[in-house]
Amino acid sequence: MSDNLSFEEAIAFTQSLLEERETGKLGEEETQEAITSLVKSENGARGFFVTYLTGEYALADNPSTAVINALKSAPEIVSALLVKNLAMSAAMAVTHRRNNNEEMAQASDRVRLRTAEIIKQVKLDLVCQELEQLRESLTTGEGSYEAFLQRWGYDTEQRQVIEQTSLEV
Repeated sequence: MSDNLSFEEAIAFTQSLLEERETGKLGEEETQEAITSLVKSENGARGFFVTYLTGEYALADNPSTAVINALKSAPEIVSALLVKNLAMSAAMAVTHRRNNNEEMAQASDRVRLRTAEIIKQVKLDLVCQELEQLRESLTTGEGSYEAFLQRWGYDTEQRQVIEQTSLEV
C-alpha cells in the first residue's frame, strides 16, 4: 500500500478491509498487516479511524489483538488521533443533544466509547502524554491543543465534557 494514500482512499480501503474481516475472508495476521500499513501515514490513520470508529462493524466494539497491535505500530500518529477523536466525539455529543438529535448524540457517544476502549487497550505512553497536553490546553487556554480546540470552536460546556472524558480513560 502506498504511503501517499489519500484520506478518501484510506476510507474506502478500510471499509473493504473491515467487510472482509467480518465475513471471514481475512484473518488476524492479514488484518494486522493491512491496518499497520494504513496507520503509518496521517491520511491512512485518519481514514482508518473515521471508518472504524463510526461504522457498523462488530470489530470496532471489541478490538482484536490484530487491531491493537497494528495501532501500536505507529504511536506518534495514532496517539494524537485517538486523543482528538475522544475530544471531538465528547464535544459533538453535547452539540447533538443541544440540537435535540439524540440519535446523532448516541452515535457520538459510541465513537467516544470505542475510542476510550482503544486507548485503554493500546496502553501507549504517548497517549497519556497527549491527554495531559489536552488537559493543559483545556485548563490554561494555551499549549499544544489550544489551536485544535479553537479551530472547532468548543465552548465552556464542551471543554468541561472533554476534560471529564479525558480523565476517564
